[in-house]
Amino acid sequence: MVSLECCLPVAQLKAQTAEALSGLKRVALDWPATERNSADLRDRVVRKLKANKSVEIVAQAVQADAVLHGTATIWVSGYAASSPRSKNAQRAMYKGFASMEATGKDGKVLWSYLATPRPVGWKIITDDLADQLVHEFLDALAGKGIGESVSTASYSAAKSGAKAIVALRGAGSTFSAPINQKWFESFTRMRPDTQIEYAPVGSSEGVHRILAGQVDFGATDMPLSKNELSQAKGHLLQIATTVGAVVPVYNVPGAAEGLNFTPEVLAGIFLGKIQRWNAPEIRAINKHAQLPDEAIEVIHRSDGSGTTFVWTDYLSKASAEWRAGPGAGITVKWPVGRGAEHNDGVALAVRATFDSIGYVEFLYALQYKLNFAAVRNASGDFVKADLDSVTAAAKIAAVPEHDDFGVSITNAGGAHVYPIASLTWLLVPEEDRDAAKTAALRDLLRWILTSGQKQCEGLGYAPLPKEFANRELQALSALH
Repeated sequence: MVSLECCLPVAQLKAQTAEALSGLKRVALDWPATERNSADLRDRVVRKLKANKSVEIVAQAVQADAVLHGTATIWVSGYAASSPRSKNAQRAMYKGFASMEATGKDGKVLWSYLATPRPVGWKIITDDLADQLVHEFLDALAGKGIGESVSTASYSAAKSGAKAIVALRGAGSTFSAPINQKWFESFTRMRPDTQIEYAPVGSSEGVHRILAGQVDFGATDMPLSKNELSQAKGHLLQIATTVGAVVPVYNVPGAAEGLNFTPEVLAGIFLGKIQRWNAPEIRAINKHAQLPDEAIEVIHRSDGSGTTFVWTDYLSKASAEWRAGPGAGITVKWPVGRGAEHNDGVALAVRATFDSIGYVEFLYALQYKLNFAAVRNASGDFVKADLDSVTAAAKIAAVPEHDDFGVSITNAGGAHVYPIASLTWLLVPEEDRDAAKTAALRDLLRWILTSGQKQCEGLGYAPLPKEFANRELQALSALH
């Protein structure tokens, strides 16, 4: 998996690709896969590369001109009847993503691509993702991997100065980093005159940088107030881009799947008042589970985090005890536990620690193959995060009458509404001295709110309600 902590400019990557891959003849594959779907995808990539014969696959990296590193995260999103005549025969439906990158002999990244499922025409997700990865890689080898519907000549013209390349720098949320990475890559492939560099450093740092004028846009999972938006060098426009979920993840031997949590139990654990896994409060809502008599190891974010805001915003709405104590915020005073940086830091810490519990954005739970619990919503229903329940949460987001899109949707009710869901936002200056950057940002946001919404589901996010996105498209006229 290409690390989400890096921020290699996509346009720079393409420039490297055209030059560094031109003489590549032999590749070695580095794709460790213990999960069946990932192994199947890897095997399909190998077969497609061998069938094309553009490159030779060798066994050892020392024999290769480059190494192809790959990984995949694929999960069951639901079930459908395999036959209209049979109500019982069902086939699994899958969502997921796969990434592949090529590194040279010096370890430098020469090329990378993140693939998500195409909407129609592919019955087998692994074949779809493998086809995309191989197609993009072979196009890059041939010098054609410059952009969708954009010729190599037009890219060369842009590179030579016929059309100046606009460089955009952003920073912020790790919650939305996976979908941001996909969006920015897709957009710059269609717009080779635009380069986007994004640093997933957490919402707090992203907000700090955009307010200080250090970046061209920020990303946050905690909405800013009107007063905070006006503190920037030029008023900021806050645009919601997608809907994601935060899930409680746990590593409890013997209680692998299917735990339930109420907000009172979650608050009690993170307040340090519920200290053992077999506490009566946990057993009362998990009578089916084998809960050990072990101390609960609490793991939380140590950096300023929008994921923390979503988590604590939910607890503050649903638990009076939490609201009167730590409250909601990007950072809070944690009564117990140890901290880890970023979503992937918490995920790794939980995976490495028996009897632990933490919270991460939904995709990170899937990526790191962590158990995550169902949570009781405002209607009293225990709901587990999946694409349907997050989409149901997205639908409750009321369309603002004015240009205030910083609404909270946590602790919503409904039969299938996941309660720890949140919009995530991009922050952009309404005015910029650089007209080219302003135009590029406006075009990027328009694309995200239209075509880009189709890419949300492949990465475990929910698209915005159409009416909400249309209202934001109207507000983009403020950018000038």
